[in-house]
Amino acid sequence: MDNNNMYQQDQNNDYQQNYGSQQGYTAPQSDYIQPDYVQPGYQQGYQQPENTLEEPVTLGEWMVSFLLMLIPCVNIILMFVWAFSNSEKKSKSNFFKAALIWYGICMVLSIIMVFAMGIGVASALS
Repeated sequence: MDNNNMYQQDQNNDYQQNYGSQQGYTAPQSDYIQPDYVQPGYQQGYQQPENTLEEPVTLGEWMVSFLLMLIPCVNIILMFVWAFSNSEKKSKSNFFKAALIWYGICMVLSIIMVFAMGIGVASALS
């Protein structure tokens, strides 16, 4: 054993004897669990849990989806199915929800314009 190790052991024992029992100091209990350090939210990187990752919608799936959207009446039904189905991928579902919202806005604006044009034509004829 070298002299450095003996010197360090003697210092540790002296510290424990001299300072360990002063002023009612008690050693931490073995069942005490110190909480982990938690970084503020702006320093933590977002990591999506692995079990919630999903495959992206492939190019072929998008091609088939847009091909089916060209068929009249079927496209409206499929948009609702893809938008609100739990079995569809989240990105595809969100896309068709957004598309339905835009189609709804366009329908309302079209109806307003038809009424405005009808009123204009009716006033011009009278």
